[in-house]
Amino acid sequence: MNKRWLTIVGIGEDGLDGLTDLTKSLIANAEVVFGGQRHLNLVRSMNVAEQRRWQSPIETSVEEVARLRGRKRVCVLASGDPFYFGIGATLARRVPAAEMLVITSPSSLSLAAARMGWALQDVTVLSLHGRPIELIRPHLQPGRKILALTADGDGPGQIAALLTEAGFGKSALTVLEALGGPKEKLRTMPAQSFNFDEISPLNVLAIDVLADADARVLPMTPGMPDEWFDHDGQITKREVRALTLAALAPRRGEVLWDIGAGSGSVSIEWMLADPTLSAIAIEADPVRAARIGANAALMGVPGLTVKAGAAPKMLENLARPDAVFVGGGGTDDGVIDAAINALRPGGRLVANAVTLEMEAVLTLLHQQMGGTLTRLQITRAEALGAMSGWRPAMPITQWAWTK
Repeated sequence: MNKRWLTIVGIGEDGLDGLTDLTKSLIANAEVVFGGQRHLNLVRSMNVAEQRRWQSPIETSVEEVARLRGRKRVCVLASGDPFYFGIGATLARRVPAAEMLVITSPSSLSLAAARMGWALQDVTVLSLHGRPIELIRPHLQPGRKILALTADGDGPGQIAALLTEAGFGKSALTVLEALGGPKEKLRTMPAQSFNFDEISPLNVLAIDVLADADARVLPMTPGMPDEWFDHDGQITKREVRALTLAALAPRRGEVLWDIGAGSGSVSIEWMLADPTLSAIAIEADPVRAARIGANAALMGVPGLTVKAGAAPKMLENLARPDAVFVGGGGTDDGVIDAAINALRPGGRLVANAVTLEMEAVLTLLHQQMGGTLTRLQITRAEALGAMSGWRPAMPITQWAWTK
């Protein structure tokens, strides 16, 4: 078997002119060439033996490439750097690196940083291609510079509207089109007055973030204001939520079950801690379940999975959790047992009680299984006639346990 049977070639906006003669010969000598229609049109004059256009879903074509291992000389055509939000990373999950020869061109993001005069290592890079634009919300911090790969020519306008609605309308947006090619173009305008038309679908959006006085800037620590969540009173309050997230101790790539999720505040802040984190919010009330999805999109974590139904039935066939939070329904038969059984070894379970009945359950669990049992009491200063006084919130009993 030819050790390097797969060649991946990144092509810039300048097309074949940006490739060396050696790279062109690798394409011409391939027995099968995969690529999008735009790239296949570029190499049509090379009389390539066989051309195959990418299929939808892309995994169909990836499987085709994998089946040719050791049987054919294969070349895959990609845009820019194939390993920067590109097909290279997808293929690497099926093909060992030792069997690939990868030839890159500058990525559109590298070119965008150069055009803007921004140090790429200091820039937040996002791919919004095929992803909800709400993912940009957690990154809207005053002074931050963002480079976003958009899905098409409508993407910049949609992002401008989102920024304006969120209180970042003064942010400078630069649309960088067809970078590295003869039709390259840069245009800049504030988000609140954005009205560019005929934007190339091949664009990168550069955002220099400026916040209005009333902008919703998401904090980098847990404990967002309760009023930022749409809720009917069923919400883990701000201070208790921060302590609950600390007890859940999120780690990269982990999955949370949020049982009796209410407004979804705990699972939302769990996901905000790191982009690799995921959560499943289980809520018996369908109205609250719908509200959780809306809150998640507003807070920039539209990927939160919401399951409308009662535990423990709704816990069946879910992705196994690394952490579980029981905010409601903990006194129902089988809920705590199901959570404990589902947890991975080393996983954390945190349950909060506000009723005497749930507190009795947690006290017994603490006696039988250990962990920590903590009483949380929050008291706030509030108006008392013409003066102020302390008004205590209902105390919370919290049980935290590691499997």
